[in-house]
Amino acid sequence: MSEEATRQVREVVEAVYRSESRQVLATLIRLLGDFDAAEEALHDAFAVAMEQWARDGVPANPRAWLVSAGRFKAIDGMRRRARFDATLTELAKQLESSTSDAEQWDDESVEDDRLRLVFTCCHPALPPEAQVAMTLREVCGLTTEEIARAFLTAPPTVAQRIVRAKRKIRDARIPYEVPSEKDLPVRLDAVLRVVYLVFNEGYSASSGGSLTRHDLSGEAIRLGRLLIQLLPEPEAVGLLALMLLHDSRRAARTSPTGDLILLEDQDRSLWNRDQIMEGVSLVERALSSRRVGPYTLQAAIAAVHAQAVSPAATDWARIVGLYDVLFQADPSPVIELNRAVAVAMRDGHLTGLALIDAILARGDLGNYHLAHAARADLCRRLGRTAEARASYERALNLTQQEPERRFLRRRLAALSEKT
Repeated sequence: MSEEATRQVREVVEAVYRSESRQVLATLIRLLGDFDAAEEALHDAFAVAMEQWARDGVPANPRAWLVSAGRFKAIDGMRRRARFDATLTELAKQLESSTSDAEQWDDESVEDDRLRLVFTCCHPALPPEAQVAMTLREVCGLTTEEIARAFLTAPPTVAQRIVRAKRKIRDARIPYEVPSEKDLPVRLDAVLRVVYLVFNEGYSASSGGSLTRHDLSGEAIRLGRLLIQLLPEPEAVGLLALMLLHDSRRAARTSPTGDLILLEDQDRSLWNRDQIMEGVSLVERALSSRRVGPYTLQAAIAAVHAQAVSPAATDWARIVGLYDVLFQADPSPVIELNRAVAVAMRDGHLTGLALIDAILARGDLGNYHLAHAARADLCRRLGRTAEARASYERALNLTQQEPERRFLRRRLAALSEKT
């Protein structure tokens, strides 16, 4: 095969890996009943694909082909190791006889393998931080380093969490399944939290050259849709609404060169009106249940922004009121910060700045770059240039996302031009 043909096949395989590997892995975990065996089978399947697709062409259904190849390699490996462990012979026979229906490997129903995998990774027997790390790693394919940045912790710590979680799943024989209808409500909170973190990593990547990672935000929205089909609880509906309303602004959040554009400066004609209509409808549906939780309240705030025809037309009084309710339901420094920004828009920059300063003075959010960026912006608007510069520099030192770093540098440069 020529070098050019080899390159083309590699590009195809890499594209399929990006789009299908998480689904293939989820199905292999169901078939093989073991995370490590499934991951090994996944890598083996893609290695075989590099060889066979170059010779025979890309199959009509790459996902089913990869599951079949991975399953075969796993069974073959068990048989080769059976001389050291006789139990593997019987296990290989069971896998061969019970997983022969290829139609099951491409099932797009609510009983989706990735949804099963999410519930397994979010099992209450696992610590909350392990639930999130497992889901981001196994369901979404983030690297250990990316997860560590999202957690603001060290990669070895995240890696150890994942290893311990896999061991716990194996030793406790945690089933790979969607919980029964009776158990679903109590299990839902952890799943919603994980799905939201996945969306956040896609909506505003924790680091790197791009502001967004649509593969992650799109996957979170897909999981959100599956969840409300499976269990249409108000908070699941609220979370989907929140994700749709945020994602509706994606095309307007960056310039053609990838630079960050703030909400007040966005071209609102680029906002996805279909997503806004669906999101607003879902917010109304969740609010009508009168069982309102944090995701629904955040979605209601996003809906106010989405329905404003211009920044000046934004109903800041309603937003502050919603933040008041949200803070009572889910008190946190980040929510308090967001409320302070809304208060600044309603009552004046000086009032908002006092609230932000109080948060920072307590020691909260000292390492949160958006708190310093918000303070810098209010100082800039108030003409307090030296304070604005110091806060922008602090924010710049704390962020690892390149579009945000470029934005902060531009703000610093603009301040220098005024002095």
